[in-house]
Amino acid sequence: MVNQIVTADVLVVGGGTGGTAAAIQAARQGAKTILVSEFSWLGGMLTSAGVSAPDGNELAAWQTGLWGAFLQELQQRQPGGLDHAWVSFFTYDVRIAAQIFADWVEQLPNLQWIVGKVPVEVLKEGNKILGVRFDDLTVQAEITIDGTELGDLLALGAVPYRWGWEWQSQFHEPSAPIAANDFTRQYPVQAPTWVLIMEDFGLETAPEIPPPPNYDASQYAGAWENHGAEKFLNYGRLPENRFMINWPIQGNDYGEGTDRLIASETARQEFLQEAFWHSQGFAHFIQTQLGRRYGLAENIFPAASHNNFTNSLNTTSFALHPYYRESRRLIGLSTIREQDILPQPNGSVAALPVDEEGKVNAIAIGNYPNDHHYPKGNFQVQPKSIRWGGRWTGTPFAFPYTCLVPAEIDGLLVCEKNISVSHIANGATRLQPAVMGIGQAAGMAAALCIQQGCLPRNLPIRKLQTALLEDKQSPAAVIPLFDLPPDSPDWLYWQHYYLDNPAAYPLNGNTVATSKTLAKSNLQPFAGTFYRRSPESYTFTLHQPSEGEKSSWALVTLRPEVNQQWQQCADEQPMVVWGRLNSAGGWLLVEK
Repeated sequence: MVNQIVTADVLVVGGGTGGTAAAIQAARQGAKTILVSEFSWLGGMLTSAGVSAPDGNELAAWQTGLWGAFLQELQQRQPGGLDHAWVSFFTYDVRIAAQIFADWVEQLPNLQWIVGKVPVEVLKEGNKILGVRFDDLTVQAEITIDGTELGDLLALGAVPYRWGWEWQSQFHEPSAPIAANDFTRQYPVQAPTWVLIMEDFGLETAPEIPPPPNYDASQYAGAWENHGAEKFLNYGRLPENRFMINWPIQGNDYGEGTDRLIASETARQEFLQEAFWHSQGFAHFIQTQLGRRYGLAENIFPAASHNNFTNSLNTTSFALHPYYRESRRLIGLSTIREQDILPQPNGSVAALPVDEEGKVNAIAIGNYPNDHHYPKGNFQVQPKSIRWGGRWTGTPFAFPYTCLVPAEIDGLLVCEKNISVSHIANGATRLQPAVMGIGQAAGMAAALCIQQGCLPRNLPIRKLQTALLEDKQSPAAVIPLFDLPPDSPDWLYWQHYYLDNPAAYPLNGNTVATSKTLAKSNLQPFAGTFYRRSPESYTFTLHQPSEGEKSSWALVTLRPEVNQQWQQCADEQPMVVWGRLNSAGGWLLVEK
């Protein structure tokens, strides 16, 4: 077999959420970039893993960078918009999302995308990584970025990493176990999920979903008992009467023997087969319980990767690979711990990450509650949820650049679930929008290292922050500020201000600025009466509901100026709002 050797400034291995963002950003910054992916779709969790109801970074202020640009593209391309489910404000057809990433890559002549390859060797000289060898291809690069789903380059390159739990004595995290126990031994990492897409066939009869080998209906009994069938399906409702099936309660999370994912290729394939069958079993259970009106959606994902798992099943309804919530985790220059993502006392934001000199080294934003998935048991972590805009959201926090940089190895950055983070904190850092932000920062850092002629550990972080904030195509926030969405004229000023003055960063995450926006032309006006049920909990009674439409709706918003207005409104105040009704969530999403 001929081994071709190619060179690049930046090599990104893995076409997941973070890797795709990293490659695009590095190339946009002018670096000669090669992106090597195993699968034919780019985007990872957002596309090939089927998580088409992403979590976190939903508020207008967090819709920045490539994540904000991705949402804008989706809004333009997705017929019927994005607000269909109750687990997320953004649900979409994964095929459209995959096309967005493919289009972005195609627009960059200095970005070469190579499909269908997995790494087999990491090239090193001393403590510096020089590139990666694939089966018939070697890529030599100044900077290599690990964007694989399970941190594969960390293992191949003998880069120190963690897998599984840390005990309380290590990071002094309030939710960490004191020592190993039966639960931590049974579930060393969070459970992956093999996502699938189902469809409501209406009056037609859907094709029968066969049970997998060793099917046991009791595994799924009571899955939607506390919600009802309709609410269960609406959890991940998609356009065109389809449903994302990614259900944690007696559903298709699969966590039996997750150590096999990193043990050997044979053991990994064994786990994947079981995980696939577990999701097939859940789909069969749904159909047998709710009727043949519901079946597998057809021609959603490319047919290919699960040929060994098919069992005469239409696999184009199943994601190309599982949704991995946790992977090998780098031992970096710094490690994100649980206390780094929790709100400060009497505050609504986490403390900004600072270096030894007291300078802020934030490069991306996350805000999701700390959400851990295990098939059995109820593992509790410290709460980081807050009420905002009429609903629950998560305390925002910032990722430090140093969690992307290995403590001991040069020439490498990471940009996926493989960042330097504790097992506990991983429950909040693993979400799709946050990982896209991490990826954008890693790609920008790699390109700047090429321009500066320096190693990632020596890159001046302020240069990276300024480049992200002032990027010409997709400027990305690095400081969490509730009241400043990217369309605010004061946005850039306040981002720089708190980088210069971290001691002034407000506990409530709000500046003294005011944000105003005009209603979009495609929004519908609703006249009604505003009711304040409790602080940050509102309902709205329509004066003239349409025929068959209920009159009372929960009021929610992602816009800071709307949230500010509601806090000042009187109970039972008449008002007109502009927005969209969401029957799945029972809410009226207001933009003005």
